Amino acid sequence: MRKVLYDRFGDEQVLAVREQPTPTIDPNQLLIQVKAASINPLDWKIYRGEMKLLSGSKFPKGVGIDFAGIVAQVGTSITSYRPGDAVFGFLDVFKGGALAEYVVVTEAAIALKPASISFDQAAALPVTGLAALQIVDQLAAVGPGQEVLINGASGGVGLFAIQLAKKHGARVTAVAGPAGVHRATQLGADAVVDYTKQRLSQLTQRFDTIIDLSDKLNFSAAQQLMKPRATFVSMLPSPLGLVRSFFHNLFSGQKHRILILKPTAAGLNVLASLAQQQLQIPVEKIYELANVRQAYQETSQGKVKGKAVVVLN
Repeated sequence: MRKVLYDRFGDEQVLAVREQPTPTIDPNQLLIQVKAASINPLDWKIYRGEMKLLSGSKFPKGVGIDFAGIVAQVGTSITSYRPGDAVFGFLDVFKGGALAEYVVVTEAAIALKPASISFDQAAALPVTGLAALQIVDQLAAVGPGQEVLINGASGGVGLFAIQLAKKHGARVTAVAGPAGVHRATQLGADAVVDYTKQRLSQLTQRFDTIIDLSDKLNFSAAQQLMKPRATFVSMLPSPLGLVRSFFHNLFSGQKHRILILKPTAAGLNVLASLAQQQLQIPVEKIYELANVRQAYQETSQGKVKGKAVVVLN
């Protein structure tokens, strides 16, 4: 089978498509024939070596976290799925390996793919969709009538977060570049700030929740935009950031929450249900496996808004 691997940290040039043996499964595992896998910012932060404390430095490494495909084989202990079922799911966040013709998973890592969406769309759901769910439902606990600011709203997580916050009855202000303004409005944002025309520091409004998905708005700057009792949510945890937010949250009404993604099958089933209720899944560009370097280069440079997906034939 073909699989994307790399033997050292670096840019997109370290990625290579190689022939590998098709993996075997244990009684409690399933073999999935991958039809599509999506690209996430976490992927390039890992293969560039920016998160080696969490990913480790043992090579070769695979790349890609979320996927959609068809059950090819089930272990003898599996009762919930059978060969031929269409599913979507995720692999270990820091080990990756979804960009391969076959992957091995447990039942806890997959859910049935809704018939109403394509494999491409299903592959785009797990990481960004689960991140948005965790942020909106748990970390920020967004509720009716709240004012929510989403910075970096035109990326994969942001486009889902807009829709989920609106479902909770919030009023959403989205921050995006010129290319993302129309999409954010289309997905339900009540107001859109084009950051090339207006700085966040110029906003006079104060918010109940600020979600930073760009990794460019720090907590100190966000506090100037927050109500006395409000929540700021940021991505990409670091040991120092977690310690600082813990002690700050003990003494302040302005809370700083940091996303530590916790994928679950229950979350996947929620996403499947939302997809059947017209949750929009913005797949912006589709690449062939042979063009995986181009795919990561373009997405990491911000040339693709929304989700990019790699298909495997």
